[in-house]
Amino acid sequence: MKNYHYVIVFLGAIVAANLLVNYFGPSASIIIAFLFIGLDLSLRDHLHEAFGDKLIVKMGALILSGSAITVALNFDAMQIAIASTVAFGCSAVADSVVYQFLKSKKFLVKSNASNVAGSAVDSVLFPTIAFGALMPEIVIAQFIAKLVGGFIFALIIKKMRDQ
Repeated sequence: MKNYHYVIVFLGAIVAANLLVNYFGPSASIIIAFLFIGLDLSLRDHLHEAFGDKLIVKMGALILSGSAITVALNFDAMQIAIASTVAFGCSAVADSVVYQFLKSKKFLVKSNASNVAGSAVDSVLFPTIAFGALMPEIVIAQFIAKLVGGFIFALIIKKMRDQ
């Protein structure tokens, strides 16, 4: 798969996650975290290597673009889009620090370790900003869902990269 395919899937997952959470609410955010955010966390790790020294600019543009597309499709999703931008931006920093620290390790080690950091940050910030309250049960469930989803998608991405 070409890198632009990864970018399209990454953006599609952000927009889908935002719109679905906006429509179904906090309880649905757990399955959405597994399916879409776990995917994006692992795609972000692949793109980390592909973007190289332009990582911060390109990843920032992708995150902002996902939120802008969300709002363009449904203005009522503005709060979700803001939460998504803040949470995904902050989690990208945490993810990148861990990923860079482990740069000499194999992809699955780097991806899964950095997903722990990214998932933790995103799981606390997103529901708190999106729904205006700290929801410990949602935070914990999202964290676990993102880790499991991220692990599965990291395996798939690794297989695709090896082909």
